[in-house]
Amino acid sequence: MSKEIFQTERLTARQWELSDLPHALELWGDPDVTQLIVSQGKLSQDQVIQRLNDEIDRQKIHGVQYWPLFETKSGQFVGCSGLRPWKFTPEEKNYELGFHIVKQCWGKGYATEAAKGAIKYAHEKLGLTKLYAGHHPQNANSRKILLKLGFRRTGDVFYEPTGLQHPSYLLSPLC
Repeated sequence: MSKEIFQTERLTARQWELSDLPHALELWGDPDVTQLIVSQGKLSQDQVIQRLNDEIDRQKIHGVQYWPLFETKSGQFVGCSGLRPWKFTPEEKNYELGFHIVKQCWGKGYATEAAKGAIKYAHEKLGLTKLYAGHHPQNANSRKILLKLGFRRTGDVFYEPTGLQHPSYLLSPLC
């Protein structure tokens, strides 16, 4: 198993590996999960494989990704949460927080818990003082989670994978 990134009360996050394809397919191959992530509503197997490779590459290049999440006690796959580079400039490296949870784990508080773990990692391990986040305009659950975490709305940002303006948020300071 690859290096642990962070742990919360119930979850362990680690780096994606190519052998995690079954987990990636369970998550990003489910149209209920991806309907608000991509414009076509679902991803093909090839697109899921590309997404997994993109996450692995992002870790190699930037040291962050949407890390896979597992229940610490049972080892059950829960989804992913983590960071992505967002609006990088030579003067400032900004990151975006995100989370995707498998359908069978919805409503159990995992998204909030995972986001808190990623925020703590961003602050303690990367020394970040702010994070951005966004969500599909119809995703009321993500909006509720971001507000509960202390993010404040800053406007709308065009999100190419959906072709829509997504509400955008900022959390600062992180501690």
